[in-house]
Amino acid sequence: MADRDPLADFEADTFTSEGKTRRVFRKGTGPGVMVITEVPGITPYVADFARRVVDAGFTVAMPDFIGEAGAPFTYGRTLAAMATVCISSEFTALKRGQASPITDWMRACAKDLHGRCGGPGVGAIGMCLTGGFALAMAVDDTMLAPVLSQPSLPFFAVPGNGRDLGISDEALATVKRRVDDGLEILGMRFEKDLLCPRARFDRLSEEFGDGFIRIEIPDEAANPRGRPRPPHSVVTTDLIDEPGQPTHDALVRCLDFFQEKLAA
Repeated sequence: MADRDPLADFEADTFTSEGKTRRVFRKGTGPGVMVITEVPGITPYVADFARRVVDAGFTVAMPDFIGEAGAPFTYGRTLAAMATVCISSEFTALKRGQASPITDWMRACAKDLHGRCGGPGVGAIGMCLTGGFALAMAVDDTMLAPVLSQPSLPFFAVPGNGRDLGISDEALATVKRRVDDGLEILGMRFEKDLLCPRARFDRLSEEFGDGFIRIEIPDEAANPRGRPRPPHSVVTTDLIDEPGQPTHDALVRCLDFFQEKLAA
């Protein structure tokens, strides 16, 4: 017997912008939230987080653009996805001061989601390599609830990259104006996460002041899941989904943030 499709409860369609067509998994009702997957792709952990967003009263759009949608998390898949990202022209893995080109497609998809769902605007959460995408998308007035979960691009290995935000100076100025007008940005990371260095969150605090809601979680609060590694993924693989756990509290704060900003 074939295994059950782990994404069977989502509706799959496609969205095209600027000649790029990608599959998008959709589910729910209410205002729209883009759930932008981490590597190695839309794992069951990412899909479960999307379902929590749906249960909170939102329509989720989850683009499929990395790895094999629905496949389980493995280190092999993660390394393969990382290698693909590093050589892809759609990601700025090492370059400072610019957004990944794929964020233009994400912005168009978010605008389409707003047109489908209505409401005051949309939210978005990026994770890991896509963690900064929600910041790049915040140049658009329809983006009202950007969440940056362990934003990891550009990679810190290049000197100076640790403080870079993965957007251009022009885009940063636009987002700062929006923050001055009341936009808030939520960020989450583990305290000792080298993939998402503290210097990046320090820069976000410097640029946006009180407009940046900063959540940093002790490493020992992560779900070990038998993996001897530093924790990284706040609301997916390293989540301990139990009341009172710091990662659970971060998940609840994220959902509350969407409700605060998007509820009609």
